[in-house]
Amino acid sequence: MHSAITGWGKFVPERILSNADLERMVETSDEWIVSRTGIRERRISAPDQPSSHLAIAAGRQALECAGLQASDLGLIIVCTVTGDYTFPATANLVQDGLGAHCPAFDLQAACAGWIYGLITAHQFIATGTARHVLVIGVEELSKIVDYTDRATCVLFGDGAGAAILSASEEPGILGFTMGSDGARPEQLYRPAGGSCIPITKDTVGTSATYVHMMGSEVFKFATRIMGSAMEEALVMAGLTRHDIDLFIPHQANLRIIEAAMKRLELPPEKVFVNLEKYGNTSSAAIPIALCEAIEQGRIQTGNRIGMVAFGGGLSWAAIAMRWTA
Repeated sequence: MHSAITGWGKFVPERILSNADLERMVETSDEWIVSRTGIRERRISAPDQPSSHLAIAAGRQALECAGLQASDLGLIIVCTVTGDYTFPATANLVQDGLGAHCPAFDLQAACAGWIYGLITAHQFIATGTARHVLVIGVEELSKIVDYTDRATCVLFGDGAGAAILSASEEPGILGFTMGSDGARPEQLYRPAGGSCIPITKDTVGTSATYVHMMGSEVFKFATRIMGSAMEEALVMAGLTRHDIDLFIPHQANLRIIEAAMKRLELPPEKVFVNLEKYGNTSSAAIPIALCEAIEQGRIQTGNRIGMVAFGGGLSWAAIAMRWTA
């Protein structure tokens, strides 16, 4: 059985945190941020607005777009590192919020999470286990970054993006790859909050509860893996880089995206970039970008789309698809 995207949706919080705002919070400047990342602003969720709220809003849009009811879903996968709770899964809360009656679970692969989720959904459909799977990427990274650390606080934002993958007579998913290298988790991680360093009175309020990143190491990894992972997915799909009609890379850093463009020999008109508005929204970045590319008329039926992401783990994933909607 083939699978294809039949519905999509996104939700971003109303509050905008600009580079000018950050200049008043930490030692940085708009010029410094833009020149090194390409980011100009990001969205910030309200204190009483958990990840499940963003995910439910994006999921409802995707259902409406696909012309489906929540009762039609066979599975919900929520990809996030900032779930409402350590447990239960945020997917359980999303299932209830949507009024669905299907299995639901969280998938954690950091910024590569949504593509991991899409590939997982494809397997459920290919085996006949489900006909419609809702895959949501949602993050509220603003709640786990240290706003006194200019190396990380300028990078991240909040948002949610969703897609429904459905059984299809026409192949939509053509090829994919996933990868992991867990040798050095400290390159990009949140030290405290798990069983390794539990949240205690000694860790609360310390930097251990925030995102830590070895920026230069992650940059070197990302510039290498983005292009090679996309090439692997294209090989599985029986395509070449020249067959790509639109490339949607992880929205983390403009210089990393430009390195992938160079490796894949793609001109700017074949690459979608919106990180200047949202920053790095981790697992939500690619589905939000996908929605905006559709809204802007950048994707048409029959187009071949390449998507690739990298993140903590270290992890990475890429997917090549034919747009059938």
